[in-house]
Amino acid sequence: MKKSFLKTVLILNCLFTVSCFAQKEDFITVRGTQFYKGTQPYSFIGANYWYGSLLGSNKVGDRKRLLRELDLMKKNGIDNLRILVGAEGGKYDYTVRPALQFEQGKYNLDLLDGLDFLISEMAKRQMYAVLYLTNNWEWSGGMSQYLEWNGYGTIPIPNISPNTWPQFMSYTKKFHSCEACMEALNNHVKFVLGRTNSYSKQKYTEDPTIMAWQLGNEPRTFTPENEEKFTIWLNNIVNLIDSLDKNHLISTGSEGLNSSNDSMEIFERTHQNPNIDYLTMHIWPKNWGWFKAEDAKNTIESTLKKAEVYIEKHITVAKKLNRPIIIEEFGLPRENESLLDSSSVIYRDLFYNYIFQRVLKSHKNKEPLQAANFWGFGGEGRATNDVGKWNPGDPLTTDPPQEPQGLNSVFSSDKSTLKLIKKYNRKLK
Repeated sequence: MKKSFLKTVLILNCLFTVSCFAQKEDFITVRGTQFYKGTQPYSFIGANYWYGSLLGSNKVGDRKRLLRELDLMKKNGIDNLRILVGAEGGKYDYTVRPALQFEQGKYNLDLLDGLDFLISEMAKRQMYAVLYLTNNWEWSGGMSQYLEWNGYGTIPIPNISPNTWPQFMSYTKKFHSCEACMEALNNHVKFVLGRTNSYSKQKYTEDPTIMAWQLGNEPRTFTPENEEKFTIWLNNIVNLIDSLDKNHLISTGSEGLNSSNDSMEIFERTHQNPNIDYLTMHIWPKNWGWFKAEDAKNTIESTLKKAEVYIEKHITVAKKLNRPIIIEEFGLPRENESLLDSSSVIYRDLFYNYIFQRVLKSHKNKEPLQAANFWGFGGEGRATNDVGKWNPGDPLTTDPPQEPQGLNSVFSSDKSTLKLIKKYNRKLK
């Protein structure tokens, strides 16, 4: 990518000057289909840790837990975390509460402090953050909350009867036609990127702890007819981020095929902007009907085969666009969809091992697939009731509030999974 190449040239040109070396050596950059940390290739098995800034909060968080979890992840080679910069709204059940932006343009200072604290502690451990700036889904407010704030009516939260998922998606599609909504998100972007960390005293735009800004979690075209409006919005916000920050990478947070009306052509067309530095894809075998927890033994093999086909389709597009790609979300439930940390993760480990092997193969062959972030690290969090529903005050896990807590979480007690992650992170160095 042109921007990433320029970043790399700046690094190479100033390696022999102490001041420049101190500022530039740890930024993550892109050359062709490869990531680099300074002059060294960078490939990783990382984690989704969306709630990290909430844990860093003084009022609603648990900083001691946060530090223990960061240490445990680092011990197992996990140095890349995908983190939510949000949420928005926070007044509905099944959504993240409290929210960072509780009203349009108004921010919870304690949660901003929590984000600062998290990033500063990650810096001490030489960890890197991918920060996503909004969400396509209701569990953190996101685009639907901007619509409600700007006069489009009450959000049809899918988990609250009589609302449905098609109804919610039809509602959220309107975001790409709502000028006031898009401008409000632009203002959020400007606010976050204009921040200086209160702990490190470093501007966010100058902090190498941040690997990339990501537009959002799983932004979707929704319908083929909406592709043009979606693409205009996507390009505008990508270009805005690029104009505000030349040091960091930019990605969209796309699921890939599923974000693109099941069309790889749409995925490719919507990622033409040269300021998009790398591509992303998500893989959810249970949600997509590939994997049946009640018939795990007989569906795991076909799940891996389908994952292979899915991955190859996305690698093909990444090769065409000459960019790296990350499997930045993938998950599988524990045995029989148990929420207990004591239950077996045998099939999850098989799935994880397949993903890690595929990343390693691509890394060795210098193909575009260079990293993966599993969903996700639940650390010391646990379900507090049989149905696993999250309520304010419950321990946070990686499972968002609308899902059973513990469903896809890798807990700190999951020794076999952590051992697997550590093994592959060593091989990728």
